[in-house]
Amino acid sequence: MAEITTDHAYSQITKLGAEPLWRHYGDLFHPEPRSAAVPHRWSFSDLRPYMLHFTETLSLEEAERRVLMLVNPGLADPPATVNSLFAGIQIIMPGETAQAHRHTANAFRFIIEGESAYTTVNGERVHMRPGDLLLTPGWHWHDHYHEGSGPMMWLDGLDFPLTNSFEAGFFELFGDRTQKSRVPDDFSSRVYIHGRLNPVWETPQTASSPVGNYPWSETERALAAIGDDVDGSESEGVVLEYTNPWTGGPVMPTIDCRILRLRPGFVGRPARTTASTILHAVRGRATVEVGDTTFDLEPKDILAVPGWARYRLDCASTSEDAVLFAYSNRPALRALELLREEALAD
Repeated sequence: MAEITTDHAYSQITKLGAEPLWRHYGDLFHPEPRSAAVPHRWSFSDLRPYMLHFTETLSLEEAERRVLMLVNPGLADPPATVNSLFAGIQIIMPGETAQAHRHTANAFRFIIEGESAYTTVNGERVHMRPGDLLLTPGWHWHDHYHEGSGPMMWLDGLDFPLTNSFEAGFFELFGDRTQKSRVPDDFSSRVYIHGRLNPVWETPQTASSPVGNYPWSETERALAAIGDDVDGSESEGVVLEYTNPWTGGPVMPTIDCRILRLRPGFVGRPARTTASTILHAVRGRATVEVGDTTFDLEPKDILAVPGWARYRLDCASTSEDAVLFAYSNRPALRALELLREEALAD
C-alpha cells in the first residue's frame, strides 16, 4: 500500500463521509451560547395597513391564512422569530372562516384587536376579545369564524421551528371546512379559570393546559388586585405566569406565557437567560435594551430577545404602566436541563 500523506488522508476521509473533530472543535463547543437570531422589533402600526391591504386583494382561496410572519433577520431560511419559536400577525374579516386543521406544533393566539370572532378547538367554540390568550395545543383541531364587524387581528405563537428541528411535524386537514360545536361555548374557561379551584372529576389528559381561553378580564383583575403592594421581580416588574391548572406549570410543554407589568419609573436590573423570548406590548410604552441595541416599544409592537442576550426593561420616562405579554421556550429548556438564568450587574 502506498504511503498515505496527511493532505491525502483529509481529502479521502471527507469522501468517506467523515470529518476530523479536532478541526471543528471550536465551532461545536462554545464557551457560551451563540444565537443566530438577532434582537429585532416589529412595529404593529407600520404592518397594519399592509394586512388590511391583503384582505382586499387576496381571496381566502388565494391566502387561506392571512398571516404576516415576523421573520428574524438572522433566521430567514427556514423562517423563525427566535431559534425555536414563531410569531406572526393574523387577520380575519367579517363573515370569513378558516379551514379546520391540526398540527403537532403547539400554538396560541393573543388577541390584539377586534370583537365577535371565535376559534373552535376540538369542538369547543372559544370567543376572542382583546388581551385574551387562546390555546391550541398540538394535534387539536381548530378553525376560526368572524361573525362581527371590522377586522379581527391576533398574535400567532407556535413552536413549529422546534417541532421541525426534531423532524416530528405532522399536519392534517379536517374533513369539513369548519367543526360542529360539541360542548357549550367557552366551557373550558368556565370550568378551569377559578384560580386554584379545580374540578376533581377531570383527569389530566395531556401536558398542555385544558383552558381554551385565559380572558383578559381575569388577567386585568389579577394585576389590579396586586396593585402597587409589591415591587415584583428586579428585572421584569410584576410578572404573572399563565398556568396549567392540572400541573401548576406552563400552559404547554414547550412554551410558557407570562404577563409583565412595569410601573412608571421602573428600571429593571439587567439579566440574561438561555430561553429565547418574544415580547408584545399590550398597552403603554417601554424601552428595552437587548445587547447593545435599545428599542422603544409602542403599543402592540413585538420584539425578539434571543437567548443569552443581555436585556433590560425600562419604564423610567413614562407616566403610565407598561403591560407586556411574553412567551418563551423556557419549558423545553428546563425539561432538557438546559435552562440557565442570571441577573447581571448594572
